[in-house]
Amino acid sequence: MTAKASDKTVGILGGMGSESTAYFFLKVIKSTPARTDQDHLRIIVDNNSNIPDRTQAIFGMGESPVAEAQKTIHILENAGAELIAIPCNTMHYFYSELQNSTKIPILNMISETASHISNTFPDIKKIGLLATTGTLETRLYHKAINDIEILIPDDDLQKKVMNSIYGEQGIKAGYTFGSSRNEILEVINVLIDQGAEAVILGCSELSLLSIEEEVSVPLIHPSQVLADVVIKTARSDT
Repeated sequence: MTAKASDKTVGILGGMGSESTAYFFLKVIKSTPARTDQDHLRIIVDNNSNIPDRTQAIFGMGESPVAEAQKTIHILENAGAELIAIPCNTMHYFYSELQNSTKIPILNMISETASHISNTFPDIKKIGLLATTGTLETRLYHKAINDIEILIPDDDLQKKVMNSIYGEQGIKAGYTFGSSRNEILEVINVLIDQGAEAVILGCSELSLLSIEEEVSVPLIHPSQVLADVVIKTARSDT
């Protein structure tokens, strides 16, 4: 499928974290029907690692990420981006502030994932959610998903999730095997035992673990959902 002149240029607001940004970019590439270089979308990536931590900001323990993220939005806008994707779940707590700072549409990963679940799993009654404490406390997915009971880890298990993401041997530090992987699998299995029929990996780092074959229920990757929506939206004539 050859790229068309009407294809929209995609901007990726990255850096949260850097490896998950690269993973998301690769997901867009791998999910695009293409046989030649020219079949792919034009994509501009700003991996802004200066954006402050989102969860710390939500809990009043750190600087707001909005101003730094807005800098990247304007960089992408000036570079020619016609739509923007943010492959970070927790950052969507600040979605309205970011969208209000630009006329370029910013795709909403949370609402797109909720739509994906509704369309793909119409009969599901209980779904597990693994995410940062910031995402859980702000209830981003709870507000977006209707008529499905969302199961989340208890406090002790949530500490394991956060350690798996942020710990010295966590995913953000480059560890996708060992204790970080084992702890995430433990938490997922607890949610499955509680009745989860699928599990949302609601932090982009979690998708780096590639644990599908070790889990007995479907895993939902918001980063993959967003990648698919990026392609569909960029190739839309509207």
